[in-house]
Amino acid sequence: MENLHIVCPHCDAVNRVPSVRLEEGPTCGKCQRELFTGQPTDLSTSRFLKHIERSDLPVLVDFWAPWCGPCRTMAPFYEQATKKLEPYFRVVKVNTEAEQQLAGRFAIRSIPTLALFKGGREMARQPGAMDANNIIAWVQQQLR
Repeated sequence: MENLHIVCPHCDAVNRVPSVRLEEGPTCGKCQRELFTGQPTDLSTSRFLKHIERSDLPVLVDFWAPWCGPCRTMAPFYEQATKKLEPYFRVVKVNTEAEQQLAGRFAIRSIPTLALFKGGREMARQPGAMDANNIIAWVQQQLR
């Protein structure tokens, strides 16, 4: 049985969870809240690195901005995709307007942009809005 490190979306504590128990609704050992909420986790710059570097799960990131029409159009689809991708992925959002330094560090040139991280490294990037089925298909294709 393999233990996975999973960063809590609420308190950012790193939890060890047996991989066979991912679908059982694990909770955080520190704050006792659910590790998977079915909603994308909004991350600031200070929280972002911990989530991509310390998680054994792949992390899907939506780089977006509140003024962006395509970002707002994609938001409900991203939430739908989250419900299907968890608990085997951590799904997060980064507001590039509020987190300009982070957007610059990852050279985000257009929004929305999806990026997939594993082991702290960016594996793939896809600019442009997509529906839930295309988001899921894109993510699964990257891990083949």
